[in-house]
Amino acid sequence: MIPSQMLKGTLEGCVLAILRQEERYGYEISQRLEQYGFGKVPEGTIYPLLLRLEKRGSITASFRASPEGPQRKYYALTDLGQQELAAFFRHYQELTKAVDELLKMTGGDLHA
Repeated sequence: MIPSQMLKGTLEGCVLAILRQEERYGYEISQRLEQYGFGKVPEGTIYPLLLRLEKRGSITASFRASPEGPQRKYYALTDLGQQELAAFFRHYQELTKAVDELLKMTGGDLHA
């Protein structure tokens, strides 16, 4: 399982990446993250993050009927969100490259 402090800095970008595929509601986003190996991300983390992204204009939200009960709030990526996602990918690749180089130069085991 990924430690929460490490996850915190990358979760926004990962949520944007999930929403790039298609509109999703909060619980569905959480399930996707779990399927990709992030472990269980608590609602207390997902929903405030979605609210921040919505307030910033990175995503939009709309309510739709659900076959299993009350309406669900679906989130979709905006043009701003697409730009932020592209920046996230660039920054993440830079970070990964730098960490890999550091570990290689200091004798760190990349496959531990």
